[in-house]
Amino acid sequence: MHIPGGPASYAKLIRVHTSLDISPQELHQTGLREVARINRAMEELGSKVFGIADRKEILKRLRTDSSLYFASRDEVAAKAEETLAKANAAISKWFGRLPKTPCEVVRMEEHEEKHSTIAYYRPPAADGSRPGRYYINTSAPETRPRYEAEALAYHESVPGHHLQIAIAQELQGIPDFRRNSGVTAFIEGWGLYSERLADEMGLYSSDLDRIGILSFDSWRACRLVVDSGMHAMGWTREQAIRFMLENTALAENNIVNEVDRYITWPGQALAYKTGQLEMMKLRQAAERRLGKGFDVKRFHDVLLGEGAVPLPVLRQVLGSYA
Repeated sequence: MHIPGGPASYAKLIRVHTSLDISPQELHQTGLREVARINRAMEELGSKVFGIADRKEILKRLRTDSSLYFASRDEVAAKAEETLAKANAAISKWFGRLPKTPCEVVRMEEHEEKHSTIAYYRPPAADGSRPGRYYINTSAPETRPRYEAEALAYHESVPGHHLQIAIAQELQGIPDFRRNSGVTAFIEGWGLYSERLADEMGLYSSDLDRIGILSFDSWRACRLVVDSGMHAMGWTREQAIRFMLENTALAENNIVNEVDRYITWPGQALAYKTGQLEMMKLRQAAERRLGKGFDVKRFHDVLLGEGAVPLPVLRQVLGSYA
């Protein structure tokens, strides 16, 4: 908002990353509502897990209790392997179409891990000659929360990015660009949707691991607030950092990196929560429309059956299937 043509450029970037004509102000308010909702849920779950109802104290406990963090690199990697195996064993009850290409856990190499994110997914080779890979950062294990490990794995591997992207690559009868690329809000929205779907699937080990769902959900909701805040509403970098410190369990160094990412990549961070909310809304609409005839496997197969399409197209696809 502080450069010539900035507001118009930001409006275009919102459209690029969310595929929707939606204003920064609307995104900002959606983010504030979601943050408030998740904060209430965190207080309820924190009271159950820690016996602490005050959100600030819950976040302090999550940031400072060393028992909530990994003790070794091997523990980080083993948890990723265990979580992926658990998801693979359960997906056939929730999806009719499954990818032929497997996913494997890979530790980031030393040259990469110091300056990389906590984890990421790399798609399979288009011809199936290389599997999908869930890359996990095992460096400084004492900084990596145990309670976020399961939600992270479900987002990046199965039922998250690997399931969606590998299925898309194997679709027949659509152009290559739809099989191998797609809209950010669909791809990242599916990843975030998958974190909660995994709970429906019974995959989380404990209520402590469910705190990871809320932690990640709040992180993505905060993105709607701070990205739109800085690029359209005059927020400072320090204001964005403070808001995320008060409303997420992320460590301060990670929050600083996140905020700098939003400054240099306007609009991209809006895609995650926007896509998740749209998919949840479309599922609720299908459940109301189909009633007892609603089949979650069928819903997921239709949702993933056209590749990572823009959200208005997804509305058309899911609005008429039977």
